[in-house]
Amino acid sequence: MISFSSIDTIIILSFFSILVLIGFIAGRKSRNDAEGFLLSGRNLNLFLFVLVNVSTWYGGILGVGEFTYRYGLASWFTQGLPYYFFALLFAVFLAKKIRNSSLYTIPDKITLTFGRNAGLWSAFLVFVLVSPAPYLLMLGNLLTLIFPVDLLTALIIAVTLSIVYLFFGGFRSNVFVDSFLFFVMFGGFIVVFFILTTSFGGVEFLVESLPKEHLTLTGGASPLFIVVWFLIALWTFADPGFHQRTYAAKNANVAKWGIIISILFWALFDFLTNSIGLYSKAILPNLSTPVLSYPLLAEKVLNPGVKGFFYAAMFATILSTANSFLFLSASTIGKDLFFALSKEKNEKSIKKYTNIGLLITALFSITIACLVSSVIEIWYILGSICIPGLLVLIFISYSEKLKFVKNEIVLLSVFSVIISAVWFLVRPIIENEMLSMIEPMIAGILSIPFFALLFWIKKRI
Repeated sequence: MISFSSIDTIIILSFFSILVLIGFIAGRKSRNDAEGFLLSGRNLNLFLFVLVNVSTWYGGILGVGEFTYRYGLASWFTQGLPYYFFALLFAVFLAKKIRNSSLYTIPDKITLTFGRNAGLWSAFLVFVLVSPAPYLLMLGNLLTLIFPVDLLTALIIAVTLSIVYLFFGGFRSNVFVDSFLFFVMFGGFIVVFFILTTSFGGVEFLVESLPKEHLTLTGGASPLFIVVWFLIALWTFADPGFHQRTYAAKNANVAKWGIIISILFWALFDFLTNSIGLYSKAILPNLSTPVLSYPLLAEKVLNPGVKGFFYAAMFATILSTANSFLFLSASTIGKDLFFALSKEKNEKSIKKYTNIGLLITALFSITIACLVSSVIEIWYILGSICIPGLLVLIFISYSEKLKFVKNEIVLLSVFSVIISAVWFLVRPIIENEMLSMIEPMIAGILSIPFFALLFWIKKRI
């Protein structure tokens, strides 16, 4: 199905070699204390902040291609626009508060505000949310398209490419590798967009070749479907990567303006990815596997060399998220679980615990990717269930007006997770069409004010 020339293979192998080399070179200057290893000394300037913040946002690039192939511009309207809006709110209302707290992770803030039990509970939620298994599986599947290897071998290669430099350089290596990946992903998609527009035509070609609903913002979907996707974008506030990079910024203004500038680059990259997805639908209208729309489009229209560069861009887009999630998951295990539960309080031991976390995360992710055929769906389900519980902890911990005792806030979080899980189980048997469209995450979020009101009433009885 996919044929690769020797020049394409050389480009891909060179790309992999360069990113690993950058990771090791950057890691040579990494400090071994907690602030140095986990946050690169809190010294991210505006340039580096934007590069790493933009590149780590697009792990599911094959999913973007599939969504655009199926629904057209609705992909941008549901997967792009709402995230810009909530990222802007994060920048304006939360970024400075988070950076000025000078902490390390979300569980750090939760522990400081609500105590150890709440911190451990939030660490569990973060660990679930930042599972890199889906991204490693996508990397593995792409590798099997190019090289004659089985999935397990491909997954081991994918983990190695994502993790090997993190053991030595920590977040500093992560930052410089992702900065390199930023230029590769933008460069590859810009080149392909230019080739498609010059070879097939611009807007007129798409209008003539695409179904009409593909060129509408809603793609023919119901208003409730659109609203649900906008609410799902609330995940932005609970994204551990957003918090990590904000903590690592040189100062609060870098964090705030770095996110605002990132929105412009996200809009540009969304334009490129969605446009190429539309061309894929126009040129290959009857694909049985839309998730492979980008690779199959490359197979049909790109010459040797350019195709290798485009594959490097797809790898870059996934790797930038895979390595970030690996490190986030490892730091959660290392600092927020192992270090928090240990009697060893020397901060230099955090590097040791984080590296143990890297090994645990790698083995766990490979196992999940091998055993579960639809790992992205499971990640989505677990994320939908866990996000409400983490959102309420984050919002109240940074609020100056909302006050809850420690036990109440933990119960609020736990109850919202339970409601999300229960709704996920009963949703398939609900006959009402409107109710059945409500996502588990939305049910969990809507339960929070209900339980908060119960706590308020209890205090006054």
